[in-house]
Amino acid sequence: MNKFAWLLIGMVGMMACKKEQPVVETPVATGYVQYGTPVDTVPATVDLRMYEVNLRAFSSQGNLQGVTNRMDNIKNLGINAVWLMPIYPIGQVNSVNSPYCVKDYKAVNSEFGSLANLRTLVDAAHARGMIVMLDWVANHTSWDHAWVTAHPDWYSQDANGNIIIPPGTNWNDVADLNYDNAEMRLAMIDAMKYWALEANIDGFRCDYADGVPFDFWQQAISSLRSLPGRSLVFLAEGTRADHYTAGFDMTYSWDFYTAMKNVYGGSAATTLYTTSNTEYSSMPTGKHKLRFTTNHDQSAWEATPMTLFNGVNGATAASVVTTYLKGVPLIYTGQEVGRSALVPFFSNSPIDWTANATMRTNYESFMQFYASSEVARRGYLTTFSNSDVVCFQKFTNPNKVVVIANMRNSAVTFNVPTNFQNSILVNALTGESMNIGTTLSLSAYQYYILKN
Repeated sequence: MNKFAWLLIGMVGMMACKKEQPVVETPVATGYVQYGTPVDTVPATVDLRMYEVNLRAFSSQGNLQGVTNRMDNIKNLGINAVWLMPIYPIGQVNSVNSPYCVKDYKAVNSEFGSLANLRTLVDAAHARGMIVMLDWVANHTSWDHAWVTAHPDWYSQDANGNIIIPPGTNWNDVADLNYDNAEMRLAMIDAMKYWALEANIDGFRCDYADGVPFDFWQQAISSLRSLPGRSLVFLAEGTRADHYTAGFDMTYSWDFYTAMKNVYGGSAATTLYTTSNTEYSSMPTGKHKLRFTTNHDQSAWEATPMTLFNGVNGATAASVVTTYLKGVPLIYTGQEVGRSALVPFFSNSPIDWTANATMRTNYESFMQFYASSEVARRGYLTTFSNSDVVCFQKFTNPNKVVVIANMRNSAVTFNVPTNFQNSILVNALTGESMNIGTTLSLSAYQYYILKN
């Protein structure tokens, strides 16, 4: 959906949540056929590396087959979780052609292909050891969704009985759903089960999760996880703490994204540590933040990393720090080849995959090492303070990974922490041994990923 307005009114915090209802036990869906073999073990949340696919930008075809054709390219980035932006038919009433304006929860938009095409994509991902997550839009539907006429009481209404748009927004293309209605909840959960069974998908990224009540998410996630032989992943686009209690594995790391932009604007590099620590200060065990330097909203309405982080070198350094410090890293369509222009998702605008080949290679290099290194993902974190340089160590006896990144668009001389002064470390990306003295000269946005 169009989040530009959402950002202007203060993002998630300004949106009111709907009234909570008692949890209703939801039976396992009947009438659906389990396609394929479910993935018996999905990665632990801490081990996820996600890639968000904007179908309209990912290929010249702008469809599911275009993603399947480039599945190896996604895999080569060290990715193990593919998130597809909404694949459903788009409403035509008051339309802006947003994929977040869903006309039918249980169909594939013919613009993108068919159920058979989706199954082929999922099979291709599974064959490469990757899971597939669908984007789920639970807060609202299009105005020409069948529910509008068949079940108007499934929607929020004003005092005159008119169905309304989501309160506090200017999203005129969508109708707000009424979570006081138990029947609508069951229909929503049934539709989610359809994709888990009929397409063998492995989880959901839930759009505008903060606008949907806690007890619905608890009900839906519990019901979906009761499907036999399933291990599903749930990502909330939101920041509410109760999402974890509801069963979500991850929420968005908006504060860290903002902190990264502030550091590139001149704030001390240590801001990233304090922000990360705050985000994780009350995090339940096993839960995580999704960390990113862009996503579909930011690259469509704000700017791409090439603009926000000052070109190829700056954008790459920001991604390295975001990936390695903590949380679940996300790469969005085109950021790995340095797309400078905005990336719309209301219309087609294919990525030029031949651009910035060296940048793409660098992304593959640091992401593949991250994927291969349990220490990088799970090691005990120690940070070192410097106003211009991010430096931290991940440690799991006897192994360590050290990340050093200049956050400035100018050369700096970095005083090496005593923990690894006068030592020999290996450049994890090149295999070259490095004699680390007491200082290290770093060019603009230069970074090192070192190991012992």
